[in-house]
Amino acid sequence: MLATLGCCVWLSRMDAFIWGWAATGLALIAITGWWDDHRNLPVWPRLAMHVLAGGLLAIALYAHSGSWQISALAIVLVPVLVNVWNFMDGIDGLAASQAALCGLALAGATSGSAQGFALVVAATCLGFLPFNLPQANIFLGDVGSGALGYLMALLVLACLPAYPVTLWPLLLMPLGAMLVDAGMTLGCRMWRGERWWQPHVQHLYQRFARRAGHGWVTAAYAGWTALAIGIMLVALRLGGAEGLSAGGVFAVTSLGLWVVLYRKAGGSEGISS
Repeated sequence: MLATLGCCVWLSRMDAFIWGWAATGLALIAITGWWDDHRNLPVWPRLAMHVLAGGLLAIALYAHSGSWQISALAIVLVPVLVNVWNFMDGIDGLAASQAALCGLALAGATSGSAQGFALVVAATCLGFLPFNLPQANIFLGDVGSGALGYLMALLVLACLPAYPVTLWPLLLMPLGAMLVDAGMTLGCRMWRGERWWQPHVQHLYQRFARRAGHGWVTAAYAGWTALAIGIMLVALRLGGAEGLSAGGVFAVTSLGLWVVLYRKAGGSEGISS
């Protein structure tokens, strides 16, 4: 986290406004996570800080690109991905390995300072992995997982100006494994009327980790994400209807696979037959 924060500060020498505000948002997410790790910050103030970080980034992105669509996405994407990475940081190596793969994928989808920053994010995660896998000696905590989620949002948003709006959904494909598991599990919990904002161990990755172990599950998720990255890069090249079709087929396949595996893992509650 400190390495990426330092990189933001360094990049601010070239574009002080956007990278300076990006560093501010990252620091805000990290401070909120630290507070929650040590003092158990209530959910709504915590979420408010995530939205504030997204709002600060949205202002910077609008000033940089003039795109209200990108700014609106920042307000949504930052709190969503901060919480997704927090939810999915429940076994050794998963959150860091997924962030490393996403960083590499998005580096291949952009150029310039954003590409360099994506490579720094990926390298930081890869440097952390030996301490977090196969058996964790150091943990991310809410500080680390929240920071990774914020960085993923920042990287996706930094890639958007290079592509037409119709292709923007393809840039979420490397994040698909995390988004599907977090989103579908949350949806099932809300359907069952549970206190969805409270900690739990009902994610698909948690169910299979109890059976197969952390390392195998982390590797399986990495394999699926690697496949998503390959399809994304091809789809971006194809563009148009062909590219979107490829991304759509993969998204539907991911959702269907999650349902099948969730049922197999004994988690059919909340899923209609």
